[in-house]
Amino acid sequence: MWERFAALQRTRPGGFAIAALIRPPDPVAGEDAGVWLARAREAVGRGPFGHHTHWTAPDHARPTGDGDPAARVRGESVWLREQGLAPTLFCGGGWYLDLGVAEACADLGYIDCSATAYRPAYLPADAPRLGLAAPARVILPSGSRLLELPSTHSLGMLAREVLAPGGLRAELVHVHFHDTDLMDTRRRLALVWTLRALARRRTPTDLDAFAAVLGDAAPEIPFDKIEGLGG
Repeated sequence: MWERFAALQRTRPGGFAIAALIRPPDPVAGEDAGVWLARAREAVGRGPFGHHTHWTAPDHARPTGDGDPAARVRGESVWLREQGLAPTLFCGGGWYLDLGVAEACADLGYIDCSATAYRPAYLPADAPRLGLAAPARVILPSGSRLLELPSTHSLGMLAREVLAPGGLRAELVHVHFHDTDLMDTRRRLALVWTLRALARRRTPTDLDAFAAVLGDAAPEIPFDKIEGLGG
């Protein structure tokens, strides 16, 4: 799976520098930190690099129990920096984000990608998430601002829209996929084809570059006014 993701980053389909949002290794699950670090350092040289958190287990992304999700994010960030890594992006596992995590991301200087322009079908109706149709600077109770770059399309959504008779509607496209998608030949080829088709309709950029251009121009919205919080 890693070899396929690395190859995708190197080839940059359509000219897109693909961001790697990676969770730190889980020692409880026996994941090798040395292998992880070698791969993470490779990814840093190929595109934007981000911090991804699974709060429960490698195969269970969203928080369960009485843990402190924000403390987990802060602790992982310390570890990443101790390894000489400086992620610029964050995305909560299972699209999870609460106020504590948002404040932690703002303190850490992250650009957050946990918001989505649509509700993922697998999430329960009451699952907290951030619903945003376009980039925004979220005003937090502390007074901090957190830049949100929401995912606008899943791979399937974008492929269908590119193929539709009416063509691509969205002016700004931020498509996400999982590394597991690359293990399915049809989905891997669909991703490559879709990115190439997208590049003929929109100007390629990457998350870091777009955030730098956007700067303070993104509209501001109070955290408690965002759709999806608490359900």
